[in-house]
Amino acid sequence: MTATNKFHTHEVENQPYALPAYNLWLADPLLQSMVKQHHYAYVPTLLEQFGQYSGHVQFEHGELANKNKPILHAFDRYGRRTDKVEFHPSYHALMSSAMEHQVHSYSWQNSSASGAHVIRAALLYMHSQTDAGTTCPLTMTHAAVPAMRYSKHIPKYWLDKLINGTYDPRELPAFEKNGITVGMGMTEKQGGSDVRRNTTKAVQHPDGSYAITGHKFFYSAPMCDAHLVLAQAEGGLSCFLLPRILESGELNHVRIQRLKDKLGDWSNASSEVEFQEATAFLLGEEGRGVSVIIDMVSLTRLDCMIGSSALMRQALVQATHHVSHRDAFGNTLINQPLMQNVLADLTIESAAATALTMRVAKAVDESGINPHEAALARICTAIGKYWICKRTATFVNEAQECLGGIGYVEENIMPRLYRQAPLNSIWEGSGNVQCLDVLRAMAKEPATQKALFTELQSAKGKNMHFDSYVAQLLNSFSDNEALQMRSRLLTEKTALALQACVLLNNEDAEIRNIAHSFCESRLAGHHGLAFGTLPASTPCEEVITAGALSQRG
Repeated sequence: MTATNKFHTHEVENQPYALPAYNLWLADPLLQSMVKQHHYAYVPTLLEQFGQYSGHVQFEHGELANKNKPILHAFDRYGRRTDKVEFHPSYHALMSSAMEHQVHSYSWQNSSASGAHVIRAALLYMHSQTDAGTTCPLTMTHAAVPAMRYSKHIPKYWLDKLINGTYDPRELPAFEKNGITVGMGMTEKQGGSDVRRNTTKAVQHPDGSYAITGHKFFYSAPMCDAHLVLAQAEGGLSCFLLPRILESGELNHVRIQRLKDKLGDWSNASSEVEFQEATAFLLGEEGRGVSVIIDMVSLTRLDCMIGSSALMRQALVQATHHVSHRDAFGNTLINQPLMQNVLADLTIESAAATALTMRVAKAVDESGINPHEAALARICTAIGKYWICKRTATFVNEAQECLGGIGYVEENIMPRLYRQAPLNSIWEGSGNVQCLDVLRAMAKEPATQKALFTELQSAKGKNMHFDSYVAQLLNSFSDNEALQMRSRLLTEKTALALQACVLLNNEDAEIRNIAHSFCESRLAGHHGLAFGTLPASTPCEEVITAGALSQRG
């Protein structure tokens, strides 16, 4: 019997092709403008180089690393304990390229240069669009530096390899490696975010090291070369560096109980562990564990903002590409008024998230030399972390809907973005934790409230809706009744005011256009509960064009 075309029923038409490779830096004029807004020196070519590599290589690795989850090998074939987690080669490729392009270290290698944290935020922003799971160890490695600088008890090579090293996944003691990564293990079953309820014990040895006994319920990226952990020492809750492999080459006494079966973040491993007199080294002083990790928490919260903003950006890019090449009801989707409303609304939200993220990166960057920026960083990391991360899941779902049924199918990136979207609102403190921290900062650190109000006044007179909104907001802060009950709404309103402020202070005409549309919709109340409810006066086509992929990319 010969083959025939019997089952050839139709031609495939009116279906977009997959988004082609592009340069994540050159094709994103909004990101370029927002980096330049807060970076006063020459923008390094590293951003363009990493944008090119990310957009042409990293997406495929991100897909493969998420399709092939990490596997725990607790024992070798002969029954010896190994506690090894096996990752797909694409995971290692993602980590290697990210560390080669200084995603984990640019801030520290260029700490004397203006805007180092802003540039590093842009690097992570691009990386997170290709894979969010590897962002976790990169974030922790970056954020561990301030805590490790407190230490007088660890060899110098730890900090040097953390800042200047390259990715080295070999199973070796840290001093033998080309570079190291550091994870974190803070929370326990009984406490969660309330780390003062931790029961893990630390007992000092005569040589100055400590024996750690207890557990951690979330031990992120267990194959890192070391973890920062909190444990109860004689002097109280303290912070320690706990190596995975000791200088002798012996595996430290950390037992991985299981890997978490997570909603998203599939390329990365998260685990539960027990410590059986594991060797660790004190960072700072006994009883000062929370103080040691404060700077680290600020940096990881900023990275939550970066990661969530990046998810928004990639979801927007995918949605815009699809509707630009799909016809329905007699016209291309992107030319239909209601779809334009949805895309413009998503563009405004994405721009606002990225704008506030980069402003906080600038505040972190200058916190060591400018009291205003230090106070602003203290309060705005909590505000931004709460609001941007809270908005991401709804945002990605709306962008997913733009693709219709195909947006729900695992053959494209949208389901992965959607699974990832809720993570940052939970990690490093849920919404309630962030809002309570805002209240705590304003009550105990008056400089934060002053810095916040001063910042908002910097955009006064640039939009009438903004001026009216800020005046009402400032009055809200003077009402001390039921503050905790009102803290979510107050934090939300403050986040909106800050986003408007940063957008209005940008000199780019296209971003100022987005800023006024943001103020009219979000601040003046001319907006519904769902995306796509902008007022008819919004210049939707201009907004969409501003956020679309640049032809340069």
